[in-house]
Amino acid sequence: MKKLKLLILSGLCILFGIISTFYWVAYKAKGFNYDNIDNIPKNKVGLVLGASKLAPSGNINLFYKHRVDAAVALYKAGKIDYILVSGDNGRKDYDEPTDFKNDLIANGVPEACIFLDYAGFRTLDSIVRAKEIFGQNDITIISQKFHNERAIYIAQHFGINAIAFNAKDVYKNPKREYLARAKASLDLLFNVEPKFLGDKIAIN
Repeated sequence: MKKLKLLILSGLCILFGIISTFYWVAYKAKGFNYDNIDNIPKNKVGLVLGASKLAPSGNINLFYKHRVDAAVALYKAGKIDYILVSGDNGRKDYDEPTDFKNDLIANGVPEACIFLDYAGFRTLDSIVRAKEIFGQNDITIISQKFHNERAIYIAQHFGINAIAFNAKDVYKNPKREYLARAKASLDLLFNVEPKFLGDKIAIN
């Protein structure tokens, strides 16, 4: 009976921690997220967080499509000068950054203004590498709002001045984001580093 009570109490504490973290991340990002392109301040570089181009059904992934659209809109509005796409290229047959690059070019962004980070395996990697590899301490993050909030939270931890532009949202199971934010907080607590760093790359 005592063990059962301990298990229940432990479970409740974990649940409370997960829920508290979810709302703490949202609170920390408040005031740094923008929906209106006219109101967002200008930064030199917009950081697009990666996503698969195709959904499991084989159709276009709307998370991906709306991030492309948001990045193009920011560039054409003069709110960013360069686009850094950070995504997963862990397999020969899977290349998020190049997919984004091709679609950005197809939508009128000059190739010379697009830089690729092939080691953005997760949000923490993308944020830290934007600073440590690409030398950016002021960035505009481009993703959906739920993702932007977590990315801003991570950026703040690493002393990066980040704002974010919210791409059009798509329905997402909120349970996954609760867990993602809890994991992000643990990563920061335990000083988890990106999988890869490497040589510096100038964006100009």
